[in-house]
Amino acid sequence: MNASTKDCGHEIAMAKPSAGEAGTTGEWRTLRPELERSRCLAVRQDDVVCQLCWAYCPDVCIQQAIPPTINLGYCKGCGICAEVCPSDAIGMVPEAPGEP
Repeated sequence: MNASTKDCGHEIAMAKPSAGEAGTTGEWRTLRPELERSRCLAVRQDDVVCQLCWAYCPDVCIQQAIPPTINLGYCKGCGICAEVCPSDAIGMVPEAPGEP
């Protein structure tokens, strides 16, 4: 997708990241995110609100939904989703051996 800059009108490249561009990456993480549904603002308000976890996930592995869903096949366990969650609904827990 190309767009023009405001100032000079030159074309710039714009990327739209998507899960899986680099293949599955979740096999090597040591921590995994777990959502506590009762604390999630989207669940409590029964509306697609907040969604900061989705907006800040660098691996595009969180889907906007009620509740947000995390594709652990692509999650690297960075913990950014847990850090930005205003209601502390996402916690990082040790990865269980043999789980995807």
